Amino acid sequence: MLVNPDLAATLSPPVMEARRWIAETTFPPERPLLNLSQAAPVDPPPAPLRAAMADIIQNDSSAHLYGPVLGLQPLRERVAQTWSDAYGGTVSPANVAITSGCNQAFTAVVSTLAQAGDNVILPSPWYFNHKMWLDMAGIGCRVLESGADLLPDPQAAAALITPRTRAIVLVSPNNPAGVEYPAELMQAFFDLARSHGLALIVDETYRDFDSRNGAPHNLFQDPDWDDTLIQIYSFSKAFRLTGHRVGAIVAATDRMAQVEKWLDTVTICPNQLGQRAALWGMENLSEWLASERTEILARRAAMEAGFTTLPDWGLLGCGAYFAYVAHPFDKPSDAVAKSLVQDAAVLMLPGTMFGPTRDMGGSGRAENTLRIAFANADAAGIATLFERLSALTH
Repeated sequence: MLVNPDLAATLSPPVMEARRWIAETTFPPERPLLNLSQAAPVDPPPAPLRAAMADIIQNDSSAHLYGPVLGLQPLRERVAQTWSDAYGGTVSPANVAITSGCNQAFTAVVSTLAQAGDNVILPSPWYFNHKMWLDMAGIGCRVLESGADLLPDPQAAAALITPRTRAIVLVSPNNPAGVEYPAELMQAFFDLARSHGLALIVDETYRDFDSRNGAPHNLFQDPDWDDTLIQIYSFSKAFRLTGHRVGAIVAATDRMAQVEKWLDTVTICPNQLGQRAALWGMENLSEWLASERTEILARRAAMEAGFTTLPDWGLLGCGAYFAYVAHPFDKPSDAVAKSLVQDAAVLMLPGTMFGPTRDMGGSGRAENTLRIAFANADAAGIATLFERLSALTH
């Protein structure tokens, strides 16, 4: 069978791999599985949004047809205005493209920047789908190991730049580490990228759950932000639209002509119902989204408090949907994650899915860490998590 060797060598989808660990496992009623693996809301969109979507299906015939490749114009306009207000900069509708989720946004913008043989600087721990796309596209990954605080160092990044480097990728709030990058750190990376003629790709999928009030950075306030900055975003987490695949790119208008080529060959247009749902959510659900943020921050606080009761574990980062932890067991994290399914009925993802292992030149952190998607658990679920982990280590 003929297979693209770059694709064949790419990591298998981690969430699908984790699902295979539980496929043949039976969990007794008194100890059901606590699934903290995938960073996705488990509940459907709120009832008012579902009602609006039902009305769209019934009464908006255009929602069933092909639409503009770069997205629904009213949604692009709403994103532009909201971003301009939120970040204190100037974003025009022509700077916005709507995509079929944030993963597609990433693949589209990288495709406009790099070809096989080029490279991109990717901090570790990384979001695995970013690494997977680079690998399958034959684009080199210059791994930037983050510090003990899980923040990447601009000076260390500068040392990784080669003549074929095309971009630096940042994710804040971070997936998988949960940390929120300080505004001054974002600015330092922006300045670094600009000084070398690189793109700075900033994934802000979890911006709606940042614990800080106000803009998390000032990058859009630069009058020439679009010569360097490319931001990508997802509506999936904000409005629970994961299955409807709606994301966004915010970038230079000149780049959009290249983005349009790529998107047209892949999906022709973004999901029409999902786009209308995202627009309705932006227009009507600001208070609801604020309450969702409050709930996620409460779960974050519960995670931070819980790990104070487990001295053998190390909480390395916590924020947005995630806690990134050092486990206390004398075996690598992939083996630990599998054993936790059997021993505690808890499903987490191992650090080996988010960073280089020792045999890949890694520091060993990948083998020593786990990601916990705590946003998938309510207060009772988080309490259950700590009961089960405590029983294992005491």
